[in-house]
Amino acid sequence: MARPRQSLLTRQRIVDVASALVDAEGLEAVSVRRLATELGVRGPSLYNHFSTKAEILDAVADAVVAQVDLSAFGSHDWRDALRLWACSYHAVLNAHPNIVPVLAHGPGRRPAALTMADTVYGALVAAGWSEARATHIGALMRYLVTGSALGFALGFSGDPELYQQYPHLHRAHLLAGHRERVDEDAFALGLDLLISGLDTLGKERD
Repeated sequence: MARPRQSLLTRQRIVDVASALVDAEGLEAVSVRRLATELGVRGPSLYNHFSTKAEILDAVADAVVAQVDLSAFGSHDWRDALRLWACSYHAVLNAHPNIVPVLAHGPGRRPAALTMADTVYGALVAAGWSEARATHIGALMRYLVTGSALGFALGFSGDPELYQQYPHLHRAHLLAGHRERVDEDAFALGLDLLISGLDTLGKERD
């Protein structure tokens, strides 16, 4: 039998399968043995492309960040650019919530994440923000987006008896049933306040 022209196992194929596992079952589902089984190969062959499981998860995280739309920077006012970018980033993380703990550690050496950081920072400096303030704004936006992806409403139990001794939380058991609306409205409010606050700060600066 002739040898295939292309390798049956590629870096991209490993990332695709690992991404599907993370989305479906969480970070704990990813192991070299599990990936090898899913890919129909022997475990050691994965080490031709990745040295560790952590490298695989880094690649999955970067593939997620690569989906974020950065096109508003350079073509829109900094306020609109921040809003459009944050909404895209938020939507991407909502579609892949299980990878958020990896992303929360920062860009590391991930190319797409570093490109995003460079684009946001560069656009803010070009808009007249100091390097220090541009760094602060980028960090604030990251806190808002990644924090919102963790969800607020999900952290409350649906058991009404749990909150009987907490007089101001007598309706907290309803939050989980309205998770999407609560979390989306909270994100929208936070984004509005953040950008309007920055706008005020910018006007004072001018």
